[in-house]
Amino acid sequence: MRAALLPDRGLISVEGAEAKRFLNGLLTADIGKVTPDAPRFAALLSPQGKILVDCIAIEAPDHGILLDCPKTLAPGLAERLAFYKLRAAVTIEDLSATHGVVALWDGAAPDLALAYPDPRVPALGARMIVALDEVPELVRELKADFVDAALYEQHRIALGVPRGGLDFIYGDAFPHEADMDQLNGVDFDKGCYVGQEVVSRMEHRGHARTRIVCVRYEGFAPESGIPVLAGEKQIGHLGSTAHGNGLALLRLDRLAEALAAGVPLTAGGIALQAVKPRWANFAFPGEQ
Repeated sequence: MRAALLPDRGLISVEGAEAKRFLNGLLTADIGKVTPDAPRFAALLSPQGKILVDCIAIEAPDHGILLDCPKTLAPGLAERLAFYKLRAAVTIEDLSATHGVVALWDGAAPDLALAYPDPRVPALGARMIVALDEVPELVRELKADFVDAALYEQHRIALGVPRGGLDFIYGDAFPHEADMDQLNGVDFDKGCYVGQEVVSRMEHRGHARTRIVCVRYEGFAPESGIPVLAGEKQIGHLGSTAHGNGLALLRLDRLAEALAAGVPLTAGGIALQAVKPRWANFAFPGEQ
């Protein structure tokens, strides 16, 4: 089994008798279904339905609900939750300075406290909340191959799972565009939450015009963030890349036109091949 401490992840604790109800009225997933063994992938949206921050919600006996979120966005998330708190019986705390997240893959997840399966794609493996000063002890206890976080990034990219801030811009992408509807990040049967009406309209429309998809390339990796071109026409932007695999946010209708006309895709002059993620069930250009 491989393990990596993820330096980009932070933690927000939401404790109290009303923690699940409070979060369920804000996040895209059904937080009422969260248990220590069943986390949920979710997002806090703007009223316009754009992703402000995504997270994994975990139930922890001593910390209520923990939100595994981007570390740079953790302070802002704590502030937004406090703004929505009103009279809810909850306490909100940013634990990012003392606790972190370890990713575990290529092996069976350990039967340890605060270890949980990644709710997005099973192949991603598991994750574990750890006190940062206990990481050396955890290394010895797990008997895992502790590696640099860059190897986990390679694993994530090869599976085609988007990462906010690299593959989409926070505050500028809808959940469908970031494939959250495909990655168990949106519950369409729960009650209202911030931005819910916009997300529901996109779902009922039956398709998203723009989505993050996998791309393949050979040799040198194109630079993240540059335009993806079909011939001379821009159809999207390239996200994260590693070892011949990448992610790109593309207009699917323009991709379909390019494939039908045999127009090559490039980024920075490097040829790309667009591929549907294996876990996805949305309609992809060229499918019968």
